[in-house]
Amino acid sequence: MYTIMIVEDDEKIAALLSAHIEKYGNKAVVTTDFTGILEQFDRVKPHVVLMDIHLPSFDGFYWCRQIRTVSTCPIIFISARSGEMDQVRAIENGGDDYLTKPFHYEVVMAKIRSQLRRVYGDYAAAAAERVVQHKGLLLYPERMELRLNGRSAGMTRKETLLIESLLERCGRLVGRETLLERLWDDYTYVDDNALSVNITRVRKKLAELGIEDSLETVRGTGYRLVDIWSHSLHGDGR
Repeated sequence: MYTIMIVEDDEKIAALLSAHIEKYGNKAVVTTDFTGILEQFDRVKPHVVLMDIHLPSFDGFYWCRQIRTVSTCPIIFISARSGEMDQVRAIENGGDDYLTKPFHYEVVMAKIRSQLRRVYGDYAAAAAERVVQHKGLLLYPERMELRLNGRSAGMTRKETLLIESLLERCGRLVGRETLLERLWDDYTYVDDNALSVNITRVRKKLAELGIEDSLETVRGTGYRLVDIWSHSLHGDGR
């Protein structure tokens, strides 16, 4: 039995989703307190989250980002918004899929089953997980997780792409343009500050693992990840 957490403030839609989920032998948990969704997520420990965008207090994008700080659990956005930018924002904020209301509940179940197969089922078992590493610092891109010596830090998609580029070339300079191309397919109109913001976030994630001052800025050129952690590493970080 899998647990599906429903974050939807329309009680009728939430009830219908819950009924369909439980019809197929799974457990549905419907959120009723929209001020402490992260705490509920930690308590419920769901296998999949259905996340509405328009919610009281904070929107679904915010709560998705909060969940991504602690978990890579699949998150499927459900929204009445059908615009392409909303779908892009959903993925950029850590979502795995997007459904537009009104939707067929069988399609919702198909999407849920797809995520369950991908993350927990046959597909997950069949696919060898990719790991990018350097002297004990391990990045799991599919999980968006960085690990060192038993400690872990959850990453956003942009942070994952950024640290992956730097980790693959550890000790060598990686140009700003190379990183911009990796993070954005078309960076022509990307604010120049956007890369700096993501660099700052990656530094914070490294600090969570006890790694300070390893991400160097080469002014006007790019960035370099320097190995300053291996001398204190015990074990392989798994």
